[in-house]
This record gives sequence, structure tokens and C-alpha cells, in this order.
Amino acid sequence: MLSIISPVFRAENILDQLVSRIKQALPYQKVEIILVDDYSPDNSWEKIEELAAKHPEIRGIKLSRNFGQHYAITAGLDAAKGEWIIVMDCDLQDRPEEISKLLAKAQEGFDVVLARRVDRQDRFFKRLSSKVFYRSLAWLTGTDQDESIANFGIYHRRVINEITGMRERIRYFPTMVKWVGFRQTSIEVVHAGRAEGSSNYNFRKLFNLALDIMLAYSDKPIRLTVKLGFGVALTGFLFALYTLFKYLKGDIIVAGYASLIISIWVLTGFLLITLGMIGLYIGKTFEGVKQRPIYIVEKEI
Repeated sequence: MLSIISPVFRAENILDQLVSRIKQALPYQKVEIILVDDYSPDNSWEKIEELAAKHPEIRGIKLSRNFGQHYAITAGLDAAKGEWIIVMDCDLQDRPEEISKLLAKAQEGFDVVLARRVDRQDRFFKRLSSKVFYRSLAWLTGTDQDESIANFGIYHRRVINEITGMRERIRYFPTMVKWVGFRQTSIEVVHAGRAEGSSNYNFRKLFNLALDIMLAYSDKPIRLTVKLGFGVALTGFLFALYTLFKYLKGDIIVAGYASLIISIWVLTGFLLITLGMIGLYIGKTFEGVKQRPIYIVEKEI
């Protein structure tokens, strides 16, 4: 059986078409379609209830508040029963017609087959912000990040079991898939334009997501801070030698006010940055030790 998981947000007018196209794309396949309402402000949940009454393949999960896309995906993964699990967005940019291609490739012996969007149908700002996000993420975490690959893909049950066993508070599905390993590959798929509306990821949300992922999966910022500290210390030591040399030559009569003020501001700024970086890591550790649930289900159908 295939489990198809789609997090739902502001998709009231798209869900009919999504379900219809999934069923048309997989007419002979036993499927369950898990629609996870991430506390959408429109009538998405009412639409899910309506569709579930018509289609026995549909399972609906409504979260108690807006937890975020990757938390909604986790809720769907926890509920999935299929041997193969497909994760796709609900906006129809991930085309249901591509699922059969992913499944065929997986049956060649792969545990994970990711969809690579070769010709993205997004607006210029969305493509630019995505490119900056993935490149920054790759640099900060020290891992390869492909901006043409997102959540859309097919995953074997053994992969999903390992991912659902990771209960850390910060969730980012693509990084978790990359971390667990197994036999992975990717294929090119057709990327469609949005059926309705615009992306819910603005620059602020992308920045916060990148910051969370960096803090959860990498200690590179701390390492960079240490290197910067050594650089500042070395510069200060060289400046001290230069000042002593000038003093011994008799070129310095009165200590320079400007150099003193500059040193104070630079070192104070560096200390504040260091304390802020450490504080972020401590804050995320504090969130983790609370052991609160990753998400809360309000309703299920």
C-alpha cells in the first residue's frame, strides 16, 4: 500500500483537484491519502471532512494550532501505514502524475527516490530566496543542499521508521532524510505552477527556518566564533607589538584615544556576538529538555 501525505494550509479550493488527480494517477494502486490540516485559517478542515465522507482512502488529521509544514509532515508520517510513503505539497506544484515514475524508480532497489524540479515554475523572488536559503544552509551546516529538491519523493517504510524515531523538537524533513542514509537517488520531474494563491514562506520565515536548522544540525557557528576569536586575538597581539615598537622608538608620547575606543567597540561587539550565539544554542537545548510533544492532534477522521 502507498501512503500519500500532504500537509494542508490555505488549500480549501485545491483539495478536490488534489484527491481527484491522485486517484486518476494511481487507478490500480491501493492507497491511503493522509491530509494534515496545519490549523489552516480557511475552511480546509471542513473540505477534508467532506472528502473523507466521499472517499474511504482519505484520512484527515487536524492539528490544534499552526505548528509548521515539517511538523505537519511528521504527524502524517506517524499515522502512515503503507510500505511506501509519498510526501507532497498540497498546492499541486508537486504533480500527482509523477508518483508512478517515483514508484517505478524505487522498485529498482532504492529506499528513497527524490523528485528533482529541473524547471521550477515559481516567481523570481521565490526562486531567488530559495537559492539563497539552500546555499546558506549548505555553508552553515557543512552539507550538500540541492535547491531543486524539496519534500516531494517516495520513501520506504524502513526509512520512515528511522525518521519517526527521531523525536527532536526542530524538524526539517529533507535534512532528516539525508541524515538517515539508505540507498537514495533522484529523478527529474515536471514542476507545475501554483494552482492558487502564493507561497506561505516569506523571507522572515525562511530565515527563521534556516536558523533553526543550523542550530539543530550543526555546530559550525560555534566553530566560526572560535576562529574569529583567534583572529581578533592575533590582530590584537600584532597591534600590541606594533604599539610597543613605536613606543620604544619614541614616536608615542600620549596614548591614542582613537585606537582605545576602536578596540573597546570591536571587542565588545565580538563578545556580544559570542554570547548571543551561545545563548541561541542554550535556548534550543532548553526547549528540547522540556520534552513537549512535537505536535498536538485536535481532530482525526
